[in-house]
Amino acid sequence: MTRLETQGLAAKNAERRLMTATMAEKNTALLAMAQAIVARRDEWLAANAEDMKAAKRAGMREALLDRLALDEKRINAIAEGVRQVAALSDPVGQVVSSTLRPNGLRIERRRVPLGVVGIIYEARPNVTVDAAALCLKSGNAVLLRGGKEAFRSNKAVTAILRDALEEAGLPRDCIALVEDTSRQSAQEMMDLTGYLDVLIPRGGAGLIRTVAQNSHVPVIRTGEGVCHVYVHAGADLDSAARILYNAKCSRPSVCNAAECVLVDRAVAQKFLPMAWEYLKKKNVLIHGGAEVCAILGDKAVPATAEDWDMEYGDYQLAAHVVTGIEEAMDFIAVHGTGHSEAIITNDYAAAQTFLDGVDAAAVYVNASTRFTDGFEFGLGAEIGISTQKLHARGPMGLEELTATKYVVYGSGQVRE
Repeated sequence: MTRLETQGLAAKNAERRLMTATMAEKNTALLAMAQAIVARRDEWLAANAEDMKAAKRAGMREALLDRLALDEKRINAIAEGVRQVAALSDPVGQVVSSTLRPNGLRIERRRVPLGVVGIIYEARPNVTVDAAALCLKSGNAVLLRGGKEAFRSNKAVTAILRDALEEAGLPRDCIALVEDTSRQSAQEMMDLTGYLDVLIPRGGAGLIRTVAQNSHVPVIRTGEGVCHVYVHAGADLDSAARILYNAKCSRPSVCNAAECVLVDRAVAQKFLPMAWEYLKKKNVLIHGGAEVCAILGDKAVPATAEDWDMEYGDYQLAAHVVTGIEEAMDFIAVHGTGHSEAIITNDYAAAQTFLDGVDAAAVYVNASTRFTDGFEFGLGAEIGISTQKLHARGPMGLEELTATKYVVYGSGQVRE
């Protein structure tokens, strides 16, 4: 039995205990985890400092360094997120529906945990805690496989969480970290069908596609975020420029950041220079179509075909001029990833057309795509943003980490 299979078996055994854990037991463990994160933050910060040194030596981009970095403020916020998960309603055991059949059978559908959740993710140590907290509250054991860039950080915080679990009376193997960060371990997780019930990749488009195409374990695709902001002819242009700046620049490395702006030709001449006044604060590199380059001159570089499908994760933005809402929606249908799309307009009919005609997990009117987030949607932390349609779509909170089963009450009925 391989090391990973041993961890999978331990997680499976721990999950059986979690299936019968009460809400009080799980909440006690979560609060203990939050307390331990704060009390032992120096251990986590020391490990993260080593990861940061190695990442800088390796030439990691600034936006990705920001995702990797921890400080006392971020750790306090992560711990508060765990407390918020403890305060949420427990979905396990909720009765989704109940019917009484003519033969006297009462048939209920109840929410139950998925089982053992595997997560493959990249350089974001906060994901370790978010995933552990959400899985625990929803009754799932979790097997975590982070990237090599955050290995020391992930190892340190996983030890903290496992100790807190044990002290709270739940199996420490409810949470486990795969300590091999090679491609081989990722492939082994994709083949761990006897132990994992679902596999969730979180990271760049390459990681997500690789897992989705190669996994024998069922996959929930998350995070591919080629998000668009469409500035309609009926937009308040100053508001549109501020929204675009927030959607692109507030945190460019995350999956809900805007990667492309579409601008109606009727307002492009006025809007694009206004937008540049905001975007230049962060030295955003604009990859523009021909009309964009004609308007902005040397403030933009000519876009290539690849730019329309690019998830930059950095201070770069594709920009394209369209003739109207139908062309904008057609463009999004071809180049979007089903994550988050926004229209900026004061035209009610155009807004409704966009809401009805754009196929994405989240569609916005006059707001930044950066709100596609479990916390912002009132779900607490999130396990990821699902861009698929089966089982879960959009920010995945506690409810999305459950399935349902039928519970049937009888009084001696037999089928004729």
